Amino acid sequence: MRDNNEVAYGGDEQPEYDENGDLIEYYAIRPNKSQIKRDIAEIAKLAEELTQLTEPQLTTMKMPGELEKSIIDAKKMPGTKPARKRQLKFITAKLRDIDLDKVFENLGRIKTKNAHGVREHHQAEEWRDRLIANAGNDILTELLNQYPNADAQQLRQLQRNAQKEAKAEKPPKNARLLYKYLKELVSD
Repeated sequence: MRDNNEVAYGGDEQPEYDENGDLIEYYAIRPNKSQIKRDIAEIAKLAEELTQLTEPQLTTMKMPGELEKSIIDAKKMPGTKPARKRQLKFITAKLRDIDLDKVFENLGRIKTKNAHGVREHHQAEEWRDRLIANAGNDILTELLNQYPNADAQQLRQLQRNAQKEAKAEKPPKNARLLYKYLKELVSD
């Protein structure tokens, strides 16, 4: 007949005792359910963010083919339909199976690139508006000091033409050309 310790420890294992002679009991440590739910919610949020990317951006993420196809399919679905919710759950499950560090890193790069683009857009618009509004050379000189590789002659010409357009209330063709030049200048 076996004693209770042999049954509890599978027969071959011997019970362990602490320095006081008390039996040490080991319990299985189960994962924290709340933490698991938070992790899944974060991955679901990531799945939603991935569906907001353009296809070229999604391609740069370098994810498994089936996952990328699922994301593209989810992009095409209306946001209010249950099918999209099921698709997002499927994507979330697939994302749980891969290493998310690279996905978060690539997504961060894409977001940063977008933020830089927006900032450059605003800078170019601001320079254009200031150049058109100012009849003197103060702003142009300031721009040339900040961007020494700019073509001063071309900028002066674009500025003059855009100012003439604004006074004559014509369509802003030269203002657009000035913006385009400034955008390239700010992006470099």
